[in-house]
Amino acid sequence: MRRVHMGEDVESGNSWITFYEERNFQGRSYDCTSDCSDMSSYLSRCQSCRVESGCWMVYERNNYMGNQYFLKRGEYSDFTQHFGMSDSIRSCRMIPMYRGNYRMRIYERESFGGQMHEMMDDCESIMDRYRMSSCMSCNVMEGHWLMYEQPHFRGKMMYMRPGEYRNFSMGGMSGMKFLSMKRIMESWF
Repeated sequence: MRRVHMGEDVESGNSWITFYEERNFQGRSYDCTSDCSDMSSYLSRCQSCRVESGCWMVYERNNYMGNQYFLKRGEYSDFTQHFGMSDSIRSCRMIPMYRGNYRMRIYERESFGGQMHEMMDDCESIMDRYRMSSCMSCNVMEGHWLMYEQPHFRGKMMYMRPGEYRNFSMGGMSGMKFLSMKRIMESWF
């Protein structure tokens, strides 16, 4: 399918997601090609979407807050069924395609305290690999990552782009601990 939106060609590699007010792609829709911190000015609610291209994080609250969900190309006809959401999507963030090295330092405690380990690949369990009971801060030096609250890439997740994270209170995840990490790879796009 080839679609043109505001002069942008989806096939040229631009990220594109279409949100719908109702389940099963019904009701009013909103096409989005970049971050949107508050979708309420476009839709009264959002309960389904189609990812035409790229990868996205969607959030249950405005300003990239609350539970986060990773979406790649495909159809998501009912957020409550797919993700167990109680409400609807309120904001979204486009994940840029990245071709390069991946490097992140994880810390056992907030403010870069406790044990530190440097990672360059996916980690199914920091307990098994590093004998760390939790990760409560990190420094993402290269690449884009997904962090999960449980081993084996399960549970709540958080999108991490390059930067220092003294704690995970941004996004409304105060006191959150992560136990597995995965790189967002080019092959996902």
